[in-house]
Amino acid sequence: MKDFISIADIDRTKMLQLFELAKRLKATRGPRSELTGKTVALIFHKPSLRTRVSFEVGVAELGGHAMYITDAEIKMGQRESIHDIGKVMSRYVHGIMIRTFAHSNATGLAAAADVPVINGLTDLTHPCQVMGDILTCIERGKDADGMVVAFIGDGNNVANSWVNAAGNLGFELRIGGPSGHEPDAGLLEAARAKGASVTVMHDPVKAVSGADVVYTDVWTSMGQEGDAEEREARFRPFQVNDELLSHARPDAIVLHCLPAHRNDEITDAVMDGPQSAVFDEAENRLHVQKAIMVDLIGG
Repeated sequence: MKDFISIADIDRTKMLQLFELAKRLKATRGPRSELTGKTVALIFHKPSLRTRVSFEVGVAELGGHAMYITDAEIKMGQRESIHDIGKVMSRYVHGIMIRTFAHSNATGLAAAADVPVINGLTDLTHPCQVMGDILTCIERGKDADGMVVAFIGDGNNVANSWVNAAGNLGFELRIGGPSGHEPDAGLLEAARAKGASVTVMHDPVKAVSGADVVYTDVWTSMGQEGDAEEREARFRPFQVNDELLSHARPDAIVLHCLPAHRNDEITDAVMDGPQSAVFDEAENRLHVQKAIMVDLIGG
């Protein structure tokens, strides 16, 4: 693969290869040399804790240099075209990660750049997150082809990337949220065309019944703050709490991509409870992103 923009752009074989590489990198964590002498530009249009820290640490542990860039420096698409930015940066750096709003910023940059581009998040997808999520499920003994995953809440960029992943792997995905908050219809159609088992429903209990993995995310994402009060009322019945979790399998794990609005979409009791794998999941962002960078940039 030249870039990592969407899980839908890679196949099952590549996904499994990246998981195996991530597990090896995690097991032997320490200074490495795959990115020695190489610079990775990290473009941030949205604030971040996990994405920035995990990518900067990952580049450093692979022996490379990370360059943090905000939109104040480049004004992508305003001061300079995305095409020209991609061409210029390709003359300076060996890889680019972008965390941005419009998905077209990532795809346009990848189309123009002569170096690998990694999608650190767009409004449409969050592929690095879901790669780390699935690695966590595997570590916790879940079968990536046989598990039942219940995504409870907004059909946002994380949900969309779970849909993409279902197109490559054999797990069953149930997405339970209020009407009008379904995942992207085009991505659903594409995943189902690949044979994915994805069901969209509006009953949270039905969605989590017998699930191996219960996933949730914030009800209001960045850029949606003006609708926060209305969303809170609409999503309140979809809170992941002890009662809802009781309908999942007894050995189900709970995931949340963070940051969490505690006691809104997920209660403290669940997030800090024995079934939570939330912080393992956060750590695995580091390891799976290192695997992606080794594959793309370290060759």
